[in-house]
Amino acid sequence: MKSKKKKKSYKTINRSPGTIQYRGKKQSAVTVVEIINYSKEYYHKIETQKVEDAFHLKGNDKVTWINVNGLNNTSEIEKLGNHYGLHPLTLEDILNTNHRPKMDEFDHYLFLVMKMLYFKNEDELVYEQVSMVVGEDYVLTFQEADGDVFDDLRERISAGKGRGRSMGSDYLMYAIMDAVVDNYLTVIEAFGDKIEDIENRIFDSETENDQTANTIQTLKREVLKIRRSVFPLREVINRLEKIEHPIIDDKTRNFLRDLYDHIVHVNESIEVYREMVWSLLDMYMTIISNKMNEVMKVLTIIATIFIPLTFIAGIYGMNFDHMPELHHKYGYFILWGLMLFIFFMMLLFFRRKKWL
Repeated sequence: MKSKKKKKSYKTINRSPGTIQYRGKKQSAVTVVEIINYSKEYYHKIETQKVEDAFHLKGNDKVTWINVNGLNNTSEIEKLGNHYGLHPLTLEDILNTNHRPKMDEFDHYLFLVMKMLYFKNEDELVYEQVSMVVGEDYVLTFQEADGDVFDDLRERISAGKGRGRSMGSDYLMYAIMDAVVDNYLTVIEAFGDKIEDIENRIFDSETENDQTANTIQTLKREVLKIRRSVFPLREVINRLEKIEHPIIDDKTRNFLRDLYDHIVHVNESIEVYREMVWSLLDMYMTIISNKMNEVMKVLTIIATIFIPLTFIAGIYGMNFDHMPELHHKYGYFILWGLMLFIFFMMLLFFRRKKWL
């Protein structure tokens, strides 16, 4: 029975630019707003469901990180965007979770889109878009649902570890991007382990490999999806390092250069694993073909041995009256001896040819 292919729905058709509508798949019951306000000597954290609770923090000479979990409540996001003066196209891009990583420059803020990858329940790989707005003293991040890779960053800010509390919003932007990029390495290493496991299964002759081809195809699709999510971020970080914008301090550019080195390493690792995955299927098919050839070789040798024996049995199985060997006293034993002699001589010949 043929499965029906689900048609894609393109909801952006016939909609004017700047239309504020959520175009993702993850629906959250409520929108959770996490607000972290800090300076070198000050730290305060708030969790709420109303973005208005963060409005009084604007321009208080401290860095404010507002993280919004859940994008289907568009009214709250629109309120936040209006308060910080975000362009309607920025709000549209925040709510459209199908964007490739990119960066847009505006007069008083930077807008970045990147893909966050992490494992949920140890096996399920989650792809989630993170949108980030970086202003003079604030950073806004938008996620589709709960769960991210920023727990270590939150802990460092809370404990006052490192230089984060003494630097501005541009450094917080770097720290958020660094957490995303570092987790790419974790995901890629996990895929490296999967590739190694598949290689061992392919070369293990005692293991049933009925599902190996499907596993390789699934892994191939995952690696390509990771590549599409990660590869464009290299260009974004490169642009971010070189642009002249008042928000980005010269001290932060050194960290951005280091981040660029990390994303280059990530992309190179992805390319290596992609080549390895593509070669896995060829390797698997080659091994299966070699095993089939071994089976066919054995069957061919058996058939070759029995061809002369069948020929002899066919001749003496004919019902002619004038066949002198049929009436010989030891004809039956002589025939058996001849057939066994041919059998062992052919086995010896195949052994010398190293076909057995």
